[in-house]
Amino acid sequence: MTRPLTTNNRLRVTGLTGHRRTPSARFRVGQFVEPLAAEGIDLDWRPAPVSEYPPVATWQRPLWLAATMAARLPSIARTWSADVTLLNREFVSTLATIEGWTGGPRVFDVDDAIWLRRGGGYAARIARQMDLVVCGNEVIAEWFGQHCSQLEILPTAVDTERFVPHPLADPGAAPTFGWSGTSSNHGFILDLEEAFAQVLQEIPNARLRVCSDREPKWKNLPAERVDFVPWSMAAEVAFVQARNVGLMPLEDTAWTRGKCSYKMLLYLSCAVPAVVSPVGMNNQVLAEGEVGRAANTAAQWTDEIIALLKDAEANRAMGAAGRRLVQEKYSVEVITRQWAALLRRTARRA
Repeated sequence: MTRPLTTNNRLRVTGLTGHRRTPSARFRVGQFVEPLAAEGIDLDWRPAPVSEYPPVATWQRPLWLAATMAARLPSIARTWSADVTLLNREFVSTLATIEGWTGGPRVFDVDDAIWLRRGGGYAARIARQMDLVVCGNEVIAEWFGQHCSQLEILPTAVDTERFVPHPLADPGAAPTFGWSGTSSNHGFILDLEEAFAQVLQEIPNARLRVCSDREPKWKNLPAERVDFVPWSMAAEVAFVQARNVGLMPLEDTAWTRGKCSYKMLLYLSCAVPAVVSPVGMNNQVLAEGEVGRAANTAAQWTDEIIALLKDAEANRAMGAAGRRLVQEKYSVEVITRQWAALLRRTARRA
């Protein structure tokens, strides 16, 4: 169902996402409510009240699916009076369900290689019901281009007013390198334990810091040299700020090539240079400025981290370049204008 545009020239957009704590919901939709309002677009963000991910116990899943669908119905009804419906990923992880019940025109926003799950047929079915698919990077766009004729690429935006360089950085503080992420990705850092151990041995006062929902199970790292910070929304900015080098290791797989480098961009926004695996969009960001270093082997990880910890001048220069890059290309301010143009153009086409 398509409604005419409002007469006061303000665009009404209903945004349906996963739970409000889900990163893609927060960073791809939720953080644009106020910025888009300043652009004349009223974004009614309606995060899912029930998690889009199924419970572990198989017997609970039919009840969970019914509850998830029922919980979505009030939000779906709101889309029938909107000028544009914005759907961030699928309603239920790896399934096509009732996305077609929403009002049109419809925009489908994707920030991961979701087609790699369950054969991807569900992702194709959802895309064919959309008027526009917005992709977080070129890898995602290449796949969805087979199923929707209207595509745009918008990277995940960083709130550069929130993720800022540390205002009271202590030049005498111990050199620190660190990683933040969910425990499901601990394998990426555990595989580099020996490289991190070499860094700590080479620089006696260096520290490794990790922020996650659960502490990694290190085998041989000296416990007194490793700090663990439980993740919380309140702690995430201070954690990113309080280090000299940020880490983003990845395996080179079809799934990781679909990643949108958001972790790397957060480091750069806080003027923290990054050492990253040269995978997918990470390569694009590295090519845009002298903002970090690529590492493939364990020896390269050791060498690049040590180099950035020891060379304070190069560290500061890369950090400043990274901050400028994010402000100019990946900030909420910049991406808001691009979102506004896409949403208005989609509404006019309808």
